[in-house]
Amino acid sequence: MSSQAELGPEDEIEVLETVEFSDSDSDNQEYAAVHLSDSEGSDSDEDLVSALTSLSKSKRGSPAAHGVTMTAEPRSQTEVRPSVVDDFIRNFLIKVGMERTLDSFNTEWYELQSKGKLGEEYTNPVPDIYLRNQELDEQVVSMRRELEKMQAIAAKAKGTWDKFRKERDFHRMHHKRVVQEKDKLTLDLKHLHKHYLSYEPALKELQAKYQVAMKEKMLMRLERDRMRARVEEVEQQLKALMEGKVEQPLTTTTKRKTKKGGDSKLPADDATLNPYADLAFDSPRVESYQLKKAFKAHLNSVSAVAFHPRKPVLATVSDDETWKIWSVPNGDAVMSGEGHKDWVSGVDFHPGGTHLATSSGDGTVKLWDFQRASCAHTFTDHTQSVWGVAFHHTGDFLVSCGMDHTTRLWDTQSLRCRQTFRGHVDSVNSVCWQPYTNNVCTGSGDKTVSLWDSRSGLCIQTFYGHMNACNYVCMNLKGDTIASCDADGVIKLWDVRMVAELGTIAAQAGPFPINCVDFDRSGTRLAAACDDGIIRIFDTNERKLVSELRGHEEAVQCVKFDPEDKRLISGSSDCTFRVWS
Repeated sequence: MSSQAELGPEDEIEVLETVEFSDSDSDNQEYAAVHLSDSEGSDSDEDLVSALTSLSKSKRGSPAAHGVTMTAEPRSQTEVRPSVVDDFIRNFLIKVGMERTLDSFNTEWYELQSKGKLGEEYTNPVPDIYLRNQELDEQVVSMRRELEKMQAIAAKAKGTWDKFRKERDFHRMHHKRVVQEKDKLTLDLKHLHKHYLSYEPALKELQAKYQVAMKEKMLMRLERDRMRARVEEVEQQLKALMEGKVEQPLTTTTKRKTKKGGDSKLPADDATLNPYADLAFDSPRVESYQLKKAFKAHLNSVSAVAFHPRKPVLATVSDDETWKIWSVPNGDAVMSGEGHKDWVSGVDFHPGGTHLATSSGDGTVKLWDFQRASCAHTFTDHTQSVWGVAFHHTGDFLVSCGMDHTTRLWDTQSLRCRQTFRGHVDSVNSVCWQPYTNNVCTGSGDKTVSLWDSRSGLCIQTFYGHMNACNYVCMNLKGDTIASCDADGVIKLWDVRMVAELGTIAAQAGPFPINCVDFDRSGTRLAAACDDGIIRIFDTNERKLVSELRGHEEAVQCVKFDPEDKRLISGSSDCTFRVWS
């Protein structure tokens, strides 16, 4: 090319190949006009000669050209970019000397490129085999590293799998052993069940014999006490005859026998003296009372309890329509009875210990004879459920109260209703006798406590003060104080002689109702059966809480001190009675 002559030796141009273009070669060629943009036109003006000229000028102006020495800088390494497809074809055509083909290729290639008809697959660089080999080597190294990691993971997984397999085999063997033991135990249980079934009839027979024996034992004790009392009476009469004196029988120890079927007579007011009137008893140490025993007595709520007047025997009644007698404190079952058609609400022993009276929701009062081990009589005059029952100290009379707003006096000799006390305007919930008198005390749902004369059937006095239904009433042994409780958890003490309220014990039990109260022998301690399952014991003189007994799982329905104040018995809706001492 003509441009080579203009370059000096300082340009340092290396000529790879010289190509000459003649005018004759372009005769047979057809040229098409190529439209270039302004930027492309400006770029095309700058040819190789001008670039080399500017480069030589910059070298002359450098410090080396003016004789200034500089330290040699490290030569930069350039990366050879891979050729594109069209350059590859051009180099090939130049190499083989196909000049006309090169011109035709350039013409058509740029025409297609300007029209945008060439895809990316024709403009991408031609892959370099060395770069490709290097990439493949790097991939191989990476794959080998991953392979080693995977082999390590596989080896670890294999070890874990071997461990799990051993554990599986161990657990499988253990499971087989457990299954064998289970089968053996199941077989043993079947054999034991068959063995138990063979003994069950014998156990039932022995239980029946035990109950019969206990009943006979109880009856023998009663008969022995009766004979002992008769012998003592005969001895006293003989002693009086030998001394030449005739002893008048005391009303408190003997009673006039009436002809069977005849009415009994109530003793005169001054005929009987209260033996406890001038006696003083020490207060029981209720602060140290603790739960001693709990007995599953019935299948339903235990509604009332009563102590035998002479023996350590306790009677319980329940909503399961039965009554039972237990020894105290061992809790051995002595006797049981069935006959009521509804829940049994009240119970009381005959002063002589020969009979038992019960009241029920079926509207009846039953009298049970221990000697005959049967029901002696059933009183049916109440028109609704009967809540409570109590014996007179002579044993000739029985009083009961019910939902028919009445209290009835029964004669245990003539077996008929001798008196009906009317005056309450709501259910009469509780009844008791004033000790060694002919007066009857009642508590009613009309919020009043009344005192009645059993001979005339008239109300002697009515005590007002409760703000809710009165649930229970009781009197101390001296007969001068009445305690009553209501559905608000309030206890009131009443003075019988002064016909006035002594005081109120409240707040400790509320808002739960109090179902029952009972005095001890001294009259200074009052036990309250509360609906929250707690037994609270109060000091009647200071009217404060002394002790709380906790143990019942449900509401406490009844509570009773034993005749000697050695223990306290409570019955609850959890079907148990508990001994506290």
